[in-house]
Amino acid sequence: MQRVVSVVFRKGGKAYYFDPDGLELSSGDCVIVKTARGTEFGEVVAPAQEMPEELIPGQLKKVIRKANDADRDQVAQNKAREEEAFKVAQEKVGKRGLSMKLVDVEAIFDGSKMLFYFTSEERIDFRDLVRDLASAFKTRIEMRQIGVRDEAKMVGGLGPCGRRLCCTVFAGDFEPVSIRMAKEQNLPLNPMKISGICGRLMCCLRYEYEVYKDFRGRAPKKGTIVETPLGEGKIVDYNVPKDQVTIVLEGGMTKQVSLCDVCSGGGRESGRRGGAPRGAAKVAPEQGLDTEQEGAKAAQKAGGETSTESGGKEPGTSGDAGRPGDGRPPRRRRRSRGRGKKPGQQKPETPAGDG
Repeated sequence: MQRVVSVVFRKGGKAYYFDPDGLELSSGDCVIVKTARGTEFGEVVAPAQEMPEELIPGQLKKVIRKANDADRDQVAQNKAREEEAFKVAQEKVGKRGLSMKLVDVEAIFDGSKMLFYFTSEERIDFRDLVRDLASAFKTRIEMRQIGVRDEAKMVGGLGPCGRRLCCTVFAGDFEPVSIRMAKEQNLPLNPMKISGICGRLMCCLRYEYEVYKDFRGRAPKKGTIVETPLGEGKIVDYNVPKDQVTIVLEGGMTKQVSLCDVCSGGGRESGRRGGAPRGAAKVAPEQGLDTEQEGAKAAQKAGGETSTESGGKEPGTSGDAGRPGDGRPPRRRRRSRGRGKKPGQQKPETPAGDG
Protein backbone atom coordinates (compact mmCIF):
# COMPACT_ATOMS: atom_id res chain seq x y z
CA MET A 1 0.00 0.00 0.00
CA GLN A 2 1.19 3.48 -0.87
CA ARG A 3 -0.21 6.85 0.11
CA VAL A 4 -1.25 8.98 -2.89
CA VAL A 5 -3.00 12.27 -3.55
CA SER A 6 -5.01 13.34 -6.65
CA VAL A 7 -4.02 16.61 -8.35
CA VAL A 8 -5.49 18.44 -11.38
CA PHE A 9 -3.91 21.28 -13.35
CA ARG A 10 -6.95 22.58 -15.27
CA LYS A 11 -10.62 22.76 -14.37
CA GLY A 12 -12.32 19.60 -15.57
CA GLY A 13 -8.94 18.11 -16.46
CA LYS A 14 -7.62 14.67 -15.76
CA ALA A 15 -6.51 13.87 -12.20
CA TYR A 16 -2.97 12.61 -11.64
CA TYR A 17 -1.54 10.73 -8.65
CA PHE A 18 1.39 12.11 -6.67
CA ASP A 19 3.25 11.07 -3.56
CA PRO A 20 2.35 13.56 -0.77
CA ASP A 21 5.80 12.95 0.77
CA GLY A 22 4.48 13.25 4.32
CA LEU A 23 2.50 16.47 3.73
CA GLU A 24 -1.02 16.71 5.19
CA LEU A 25 -3.13 17.69 2.17
CA SER A 26 -6.90 18.02 1.81
CA SER A 27 -9.27 18.85 -1.05
CA GLY A 28 -8.84 22.39 -2.33
CA ASP A 29 -5.18 22.78 -1.33
CA CYS A 30 -2.84 24.18 -3.98
CA VAL A 31 0.51 22.46 -4.43
CA ILE A 32 3.67 22.72 -6.50
CA VAL A 33 4.70 19.49 -8.25
CA LYS A 34 7.31 18.35 -10.74
CA THR A 35 5.98 16.84 -13.99
CA ALA A 36 7.37 15.85 -17.39
CA ARG A 37 6.51 19.35 -18.66
CA GLY A 38 8.32 21.09 -15.78
CA THR A 39 7.31 22.62 -12.45
CA GLU A 40 3.55 23.15 -12.34
CA PHE A 41 0.88 24.58 -10.08
CA GLY A 42 -1.99 22.19 -9.26
CA GLU A 43 -5.00 21.74 -7.02
CA VAL A 44 -5.76 18.75 -4.80
CA VAL A 45 -9.16 17.26 -5.63
CA ALA A 46 -9.12 14.29 -3.26
CA PRO A 47 -7.47 13.84 0.15
CA ALA A 48 -4.52 11.51 0.57
CA GLN A 49 -5.47 7.83 0.62
CA GLU A 50 -3.89 4.41 0.66
CA MET A 51 -3.74 2.59 -2.68
CA PRO A 52 -2.36 -0.83 -3.67
CA GLU A 53 0.92 -0.56 -5.50
CA GLU A 54 -0.30 -2.71 -8.41
CA LEU A 55 -2.90 -0.03 -9.23
CA ILE A 56 -0.36 2.78 -9.36
CA PRO A 57 0.89 3.54 -12.90
CA GLY A 58 4.66 3.63 -12.70
CA GLN A 59 6.85 5.56 -10.29
CA LEU A 60 5.04 8.43 -8.58
CA LYS A 61 6.55 11.90 -8.44
CA LYS A 62 6.55 13.69 -5.11
CA VAL A 63 4.77 16.89 -4.16
CA ILE A 64 7.38 19.62 -3.74
CA ARG A 65 5.46 21.86 -1.33
CA LYS A 66 2.21 23.62 -0.65
CA ALA A 67 1.64 26.73 -2.72
CA ASN A 68 2.30 30.08 -1.02
CA ASP A 69 1.32 33.66 -1.84
CA ALA A 70 4.28 34.13 -4.16
CA ASP A 71 3.20 31.07 -6.17
CA ARG A 72 -0.32 32.44 -6.50
CA ASP A 73 1.06 35.78 -7.75
CA GLN A 74 3.10 33.89 -10.34
CA VAL A 75 -0.06 32.10 -11.52
CA ALA A 76 -1.86 35.45 -11.90
CA GLN A 77 1.03 36.79 -13.99
CA ASN A 78 0.92 33.70 -16.18
CA LYS A 79 -2.81 34.23 -16.78
CA ALA A 80 -2.18 37.78 -17.99
CA ARG A 81 0.62 36.50 -20.20
CA GLU A 82 -1.67 33.85 -21.70
CA GLU A 83 -4.27 36.46 -22.67
CA GLU A 84 -1.61 38.58 -24.37
CA ALA A 85 -0.19 35.56 -26.17
CA PHE A 86 -3.63 34.58 -27.43
CA LYS A 87 -4.15 37.98 -29.07
CA VAL A 88 -0.68 38.03 -30.60
CA ALA A 89 -1.08 34.50 -31.96
CA GLN A 90 -4.42 35.36 -33.58
CA GLU A 91 -2.81 38.30 -35.36
CA LYS A 92 0.08 36.13 -36.58
CA VAL A 93 -2.31 33.44 -37.84
CA GLY A 94 -4.40 35.99 -39.75
CA LYS A 95 -1.31 37.64 -41.24
CA ARG A 96 0.04 34.35 -42.56
CA GLY A 97 -3.38 33.15 -43.74
CA LEU A 98 -3.32 29.83 -41.92
CA SER A 99 -6.55 27.81 -41.89
CA MET A 100 -6.53 27.12 -38.17
CA LYS A 101 -8.64 28.18 -35.19
CA LEU A 102 -6.79 29.09 -32.03
CA VAL A 103 -8.57 27.67 -28.96
CA ASP A 104 -6.45 28.32 -25.88
CA VAL A 105 -2.99 29.20 -24.61
CA GLU A 106 -1.34 27.67 -21.54
CA ALA A 107 1.80 28.96 -19.88
CA ILE A 108 3.79 26.55 -17.71
CA PHE A 109 4.19 27.73 -14.11
CA ASP A 110 7.95 28.18 -14.27
CA GLY A 111 7.73 30.02 -17.63
CA SER A 112 9.79 27.44 -19.51
CA LYS A 113 7.16 26.73 -22.15
CA MET A 114 3.93 28.02 -23.72
CA LEU A 115 1.40 25.66 -25.31
CA PHE A 116 -0.96 26.83 -28.07
CA TYR A 117 -4.04 24.64 -28.71
CA PHE A 118 -5.79 24.89 -32.08
CA THR A 119 -8.27 23.04 -34.31
CA SER A 120 -8.07 22.53 -38.05
CA GLU A 121 -9.57 20.26 -40.68
CA GLU A 122 -6.26 19.81 -42.48
CA ARG A 123 -2.56 19.60 -41.81
CA ILE A 124 -0.94 22.93 -41.03
CA ASP A 125 2.66 23.97 -41.60
CA PHE A 126 3.13 26.26 -38.60
CA ARG A 127 6.92 26.38 -38.48
CA ASP A 128 7.03 30.06 -39.42
CA LEU A 129 4.33 30.80 -36.84
CA VAL A 130 6.35 29.06 -34.12
CA ARG A 131 9.39 31.18 -34.97
CA ASP A 132 7.34 34.38 -34.78
CA LEU A 133 5.87 33.46 -31.38
CA ALA A 134 9.23 32.33 -29.98
CA SER A 135 10.84 35.67 -30.91
CA ALA A 136 7.89 37.57 -29.41
CA PHE A 137 7.76 35.79 -26.01
CA LYS A 138 11.36 34.56 -25.65
CA THR A 139 10.35 31.08 -24.53
CA ARG A 140 9.80 27.61 -25.93
CA ILE A 141 6.64 27.32 -28.07
CA GLU A 142 4.64 24.13 -28.58
CA MET A 143 1.63 23.81 -30.94
CA ARG A 144 -1.00 21.12 -30.28
CA GLN A 145 -3.84 20.23 -32.61
CA ILE A 146 -6.97 19.05 -30.76
CA GLY A 147 -10.43 17.78 -31.67
CA VAL A 148 -13.82 19.42 -31.34
CA ARG A 149 -14.60 17.60 -28.09
CA ASP A 150 -11.40 18.88 -26.51
CA GLU A 151 -12.28 22.36 -27.77
CA ALA A 152 -15.66 22.26 -26.01
CA LYS A 153 -13.94 21.07 -22.83
CA MET A 154 -11.50 23.99 -22.87
CA VAL A 155 -13.96 26.71 -23.87
CA GLY A 156 -16.87 25.48 -21.75
CA GLY A 157 -20.53 26.41 -21.99
CA LEU A 158 -24.04 25.18 -21.23
CA GLY A 159 -25.61 22.03 -22.58
CA PRO A 160 -29.22 21.45 -23.73
CA CYS A 161 -30.11 20.54 -20.13
CA GLY A 162 -29.16 24.05 -18.95
CA ARG A 163 -26.21 22.86 -16.86
CA ARG A 164 -22.48 23.16 -17.46
CA LEU A 165 -20.99 20.79 -20.00
CA CYS A 166 -20.20 17.41 -18.50
CA CYS A 167 -16.69 17.46 -19.97
CA THR A 168 -15.89 20.63 -18.00
CA VAL A 169 -17.28 19.30 -14.70
CA PHE A 170 -16.26 15.64 -14.49
CA ALA A 171 -12.54 14.94 -14.62
CA GLY A 172 -11.30 12.16 -16.85
CA ASP A 173 -10.68 11.09 -20.43
CA PHE A 174 -13.28 10.98 -23.17
CA GLU A 175 -15.01 7.63 -23.59
CA PRO A 176 -16.57 6.44 -26.87
CA VAL A 177 -20.28 7.14 -27.36
CA SER A 178 -22.33 5.30 -30.00
CA ILE A 179 -25.80 5.69 -31.49
CA ARG A 180 -26.70 2.32 -29.97
CA MET A 181 -26.72 3.96 -26.54
CA ALA A 182 -29.40 6.40 -27.70
CA LYS A 183 -31.49 3.55 -29.14
CA GLU A 184 -31.24 1.58 -25.90
CA GLN A 185 -32.64 4.57 -23.98
CA ASN A 186 -35.52 5.13 -26.46
CA LEU A 187 -34.25 8.60 -27.33
CA PRO A 188 -35.17 10.29 -30.63
CA LEU A 189 -32.49 9.66 -33.23
CA ASN A 190 -32.56 13.30 -34.29
CA PRO A 191 -28.96 14.60 -34.47
CA MET A 192 -30.13 18.00 -33.23
CA LYS A 193 -31.41 16.46 -29.98
CA ILE A 194 -28.70 13.97 -29.11
CA SER A 195 -25.64 16.02 -30.13
CA GLY A 196 -23.74 18.43 -27.93
CA ILE A 197 -22.38 21.86 -28.80
CA CYS A 198 -19.25 20.15 -30.14
CA GLY A 199 -21.32 18.43 -32.85
CA ARG A 200 -20.66 14.94 -31.48
CA LEU A 201 -22.97 12.64 -29.54
CA MET A 202 -23.52 13.91 -26.01
CA CYS A 203 -21.26 12.36 -23.36
CA CYS A 204 -24.21 11.93 -20.98
CA LEU A 205 -25.64 9.21 -23.27
CA ARG A 206 -23.09 6.86 -21.75
CA TYR A 207 -23.86 7.55 -18.10
CA GLU A 208 -27.17 5.64 -17.92
CA TYR A 209 -26.51 3.18 -20.74
CA GLU A 210 -25.52 0.30 -18.44
CA VAL A 211 -28.62 0.89 -16.28
CA TYR A 212 -30.93 0.72 -19.30
CA LYS A 213 -29.11 -2.34 -20.64
CA ASP A 214 -29.49 -4.17 -17.33
CA PHE A 215 -33.16 -3.19 -17.08
CA ARG A 216 -33.91 -4.49 -20.60
CA GLY A 217 -32.36 -7.81 -19.69
CA ARG A 218 -34.58 -8.23 -16.63
CA ALA A 219 -37.88 -6.68 -17.72
CA PRO A 220 -40.52 -8.59 -19.74
CA LYS A 221 -41.40 -7.27 -23.17
CA LYS A 222 -44.13 -4.70 -23.68
CA GLY A 223 -47.50 -6.36 -24.21
CA THR A 224 -46.70 -9.26 -21.87
CA ILE A 225 -49.43 -10.40 -19.47
CA VAL A 226 -47.95 -10.60 -15.97
CA GLU A 227 -49.09 -11.35 -12.45
CA THR A 228 -48.63 -8.53 -9.93
CA PRO A 229 -49.75 -7.88 -6.34
CA LEU A 230 -52.53 -5.72 -7.86
CA GLY A 231 -53.73 -8.51 -10.12
CA GLU A 232 -53.16 -9.57 -13.70
CA GLY A 233 -52.17 -6.83 -16.13
CA LYS A 234 -50.38 -6.03 -19.38
CA ILE A 235 -47.09 -4.15 -19.55
CA VAL A 236 -47.41 -0.99 -21.64
CA ASP A 237 -44.41 1.14 -20.63
CA TYR A 238 -41.15 1.28 -18.64
CA ASN A 239 -39.80 3.64 -15.99
CA VAL A 240 -36.13 2.75 -15.97
CA PRO A 241 -34.82 5.32 -13.42
CA LYS A 242 -37.35 4.06 -10.83
CA ASP A 243 -36.95 0.40 -11.87
CA GLN A 244 -40.70 0.15 -12.48
CA VAL A 245 -43.06 -0.91 -15.26
CA THR A 246 -46.44 0.56 -16.17
CA ILE A 247 -49.25 -1.99 -16.42
CA VAL A 248 -52.90 -1.85 -17.41
CA LEU A 249 -55.11 -3.94 -15.12
CA GLU A 250 -58.14 -5.89 -16.31
CA GLY A 251 -60.46 -3.08 -15.24
CA GLY A 252 -58.58 -0.57 -17.42
CA MET A 253 -56.72 1.13 -14.55
CA THR A 254 -53.05 2.06 -15.14
CA LYS A 255 -50.54 1.49 -12.36
CA GLN A 256 -46.78 1.54 -11.89
CA VAL A 257 -45.37 -1.59 -10.28
CA SER A 258 -41.86 -2.42 -9.17
CA LEU A 259 -40.01 -4.71 -11.55
CA CYS A 260 -39.24 -7.12 -8.70
CA ASP A 261 -42.95 -7.72 -8.11
CA VAL A 262 -43.57 -8.29 -11.82
CA CYS A 263 -40.71 -10.73 -12.32
CA SER A 264 -41.95 -12.91 -9.47
CA GLY A 265 -45.30 -13.45 -11.20
CA GLY A 266 -44.10 -15.14 -14.40
CA GLY A 267 -45.45 -13.45 -17.53
CA ARG A 268 -46.66 -14.49 -20.94
CA GLU A 269 -47.02 -12.48 -24.09
CA SER A 270 -50.41 -11.04 -24.93
CA GLY A 271 -52.21 -13.02 -27.66
CA ARG A 272 -50.11 -16.16 -27.03
CA ARG A 273 -51.45 -17.42 -23.74
CA GLY A 274 -51.37 -21.04 -24.91
CA GLY A 275 -47.71 -20.86 -25.80
CA ALA A 276 -48.26 -22.10 -29.38
CA PRO A 277 -47.22 -19.94 -32.32
CA ARG A 278 -49.88 -18.10 -34.24
CA GLY A 279 -51.31 -20.03 -37.16
CA ALA A 280 -50.10 -23.43 -35.92
CA ALA A 281 -52.41 -26.37 -36.48
CA LYS A 282 -54.04 -27.47 -33.22
CA VAL A 283 -54.04 -31.26 -32.90
CA ALA A 284 -55.21 -33.09 -29.81
CA PRO A 285 -52.41 -35.16 -28.26
CA GLU A 286 -54.47 -38.34 -28.34
CA GLN A 287 -55.60 -37.90 -31.97
CA GLY A 288 -52.84 -38.38 -34.52
CA LEU A 289 -52.97 -37.87 -38.29
CA ASP A 290 -53.80 -40.93 -40.29
CA THR A 291 -51.47 -40.49 -43.22
CA GLU A 292 -48.42 -38.45 -44.06
CA GLN A 293 -50.39 -36.74 -46.83
CA GLU A 294 -52.94 -35.39 -44.33
CA GLY A 295 -50.10 -34.20 -42.09
CA ALA A 296 -48.56 -32.33 -45.00
CA LYS A 297 -51.92 -30.72 -45.84
CA ALA A 298 -52.38 -29.59 -42.23
CA ALA A 299 -48.91 -28.07 -42.13
CA GLN A 300 -49.45 -26.36 -45.48
CA LYS A 301 -52.73 -24.88 -44.21
CA ALA A 302 -50.91 -23.52 -41.15
CA GLY A 303 -48.40 -21.71 -43.41
CA GLY A 304 -45.45 -24.08 -42.92
CA GLU A 305 -43.39 -25.91 -45.44
CA THR A 306 -44.47 -29.38 -46.56
CA SER A 307 -42.20 -32.30 -47.07
CA THR A 308 -42.89 -35.56 -48.87
CA GLU A 309 -40.40 -37.93 -47.43
CA SER A 310 -42.38 -40.92 -48.75
CA GLY A 311 -41.85 -39.74 -52.32
CA GLY A 312 -45.52 -38.98 -53.02
CA LYS A 313 -46.47 -36.04 -55.22
CA GLU A 314 -48.42 -33.13 -53.79
CA PRO A 315 -51.64 -32.15 -55.57
CA GLY A 316 -50.94 -29.62 -58.33
CA THR A 317 -47.18 -30.22 -58.45
CA SER A 318 -44.98 -32.16 -60.81
CA GLY A 319 -42.49 -34.76 -59.84
CA ASP A 320 -39.53 -32.63 -60.97
CA ALA A 321 -40.60 -29.42 -59.18
CA GLY A 322 -37.96 -29.83 -56.46
CA ARG A 323 -39.49 -27.01 -54.32
CA PRO A 324 -42.71 -28.30 -52.76
CA GLY A 325 -44.83 -25.99 -50.64
CA ASP A 326 -43.23 -22.67 -51.72
CA GLY A 327 -46.41 -21.46 -53.47
CA ARG A 328 -44.75 -21.05 -56.89
CA PRO A 329 -45.64 -23.01 -60.03
CA PRO A 330 -43.37 -25.88 -60.99
CA ARG A 331 -40.53 -25.22 -63.35
CA ARG A 332 -40.84 -26.27 -66.96
CA ARG A 333 -38.12 -28.15 -68.64
CA ARG A 334 -36.73 -26.33 -71.63
CA ARG A 335 -36.29 -28.52 -74.62
CA SER A 336 -33.36 -27.59 -76.82
CA ARG A 337 -34.02 -27.20 -80.47
CA GLY A 338 -32.51 -29.87 -82.63
CA ARG A 339 -32.27 -32.38 -79.77
CA GLY A 340 -29.84 -35.11 -80.54
CA LYS A 341 -27.91 -32.94 -82.97
CA LYS A 342 -24.31 -32.36 -82.05
CA PRO A 343 -22.52 -29.13 -82.95
CA GLY A 344 -21.13 -29.28 -86.46
CA GLN A 345 -23.18 -32.32 -87.34
CA GLN A 346 -25.19 -32.04 -90.56
CA LYS A 347 -28.58 -33.50 -91.19
CA PRO A 348 -28.30 -36.88 -92.93
CA GLU A 349 -29.24 -36.81 -96.60
CA THR A 350 -32.37 -38.65 -97.68
CA PRO A 351 -31.74 -41.11 -100.48
CA ALA A 352 -33.51 -40.15 -103.68
CA GLY A 353 -36.32 -42.36 -104.84
CA ASP A 354 -36.37 -44.23 -108.12
CA GLY A 355 -39.09 -41.92 -109.32
